[in-house]
Amino acid sequence: MRIAMIGAGGFGGYFGARLAQGGADVCFLARGSHLAAIRANGLVVEGGPEKVCVNPVRASDNPSDLGVADFVLLAVKLWDTETVLEQIKPMVGPDTTLISFQNGVLKDDALRNAYDPAQIMGGVGYVATTIDRPGVIRQTGPMQRLIFGEFDGRRSTRAEELLQACKKGGINAELSTNVVREIWEKYVFLVGLSGTTTAMRSAIGPIRENRQTRAFLLDVMREVVAVANAHGAKLQADYAERRLALADDVAPDMTSSMHHDLQRSRPLEIRWLSGGVVQLGSAVGVATPLNRAIADVLALYEAGAPAKLETRALESAGAT
Repeated sequence: MRIAMIGAGGFGGYFGARLAQGGADVCFLARGSHLAAIRANGLVVEGGPEKVCVNPVRASDNPSDLGVADFVLLAVKLWDTETVLEQIKPMVGPDTTLISFQNGVLKDDALRNAYDPAQIMGGVGYVATTIDRPGVIRQTGPMQRLIFGEFDGRRSTRAEELLQACKKGGINAELSTNVVREIWEKYVFLVGLSGTTTAMRSAIGPIRENRQTRAFLLDVMREVVAVANAHGAKLQADYAERRLALADDVAPDMTSSMHHDLQRSRPLEIRWLSGGVVQLGSAVGVATPLNRAIADVLALYEAGAPAKLETRALESAGAT
């Protein structure tokens, strides 16, 4: 089985290395110093129960070098999606299956607009990783899980084949007969976590412990549940409350990748996260004022931190 991992960061690097360790023929579309290190020394995963080292590795920043794949797995930031979908055309043949493991709900619409919808499966991924240094992925927590399946709920041959490849690599993988709901379920917590930690510039601990910000987090997630159910996801009525309980169980210093991106002056996925909730809510007549507020607050940072301007405080009469 030939698998192309589009993106070799914390997500793509980790799961791609695991798939390769299990015997799949995996190649990576990567770039920069990370690509150079992978080519020179292979791809390494540290910090987990066992060290994973894949060497040599087929990796390039040119899709034409990598050839047509059986599966193309997308693991790039959402702002790169349209560009990448155009770039990877040399890797997609008539029998290629594409799965986006990116964040959000709107991601699959982008795939359907670019390729035959029959070639697309749905996917959700969970992992705690980061690029520790070029060529090295560090696992920062025990969580690692892939969920994927056909949008019509059937257990197809291609899905079963990918499942077996994942299991051979030690990946906690499962097929879903309702992958749309799985995608929405992740979206609820992701939007709540990313929106609050980024807008409030805080880890989850202080947010969940403060009465006001805790209520805000819960109501942000309630909006997502309302939008999800208006789109037919059939989430349970108390699903937001259950996600809040999950927020109570995670480490207090946990934050979101979008918060990290803000701190590093990188572009944000806000248009597809809280902004996506606004868009999807508008389409079905569901009001989403809190997600609209988050999207508006972070709009100036969507393309990365704006240039700093000198500011002058407005002094009231008699003030010093």
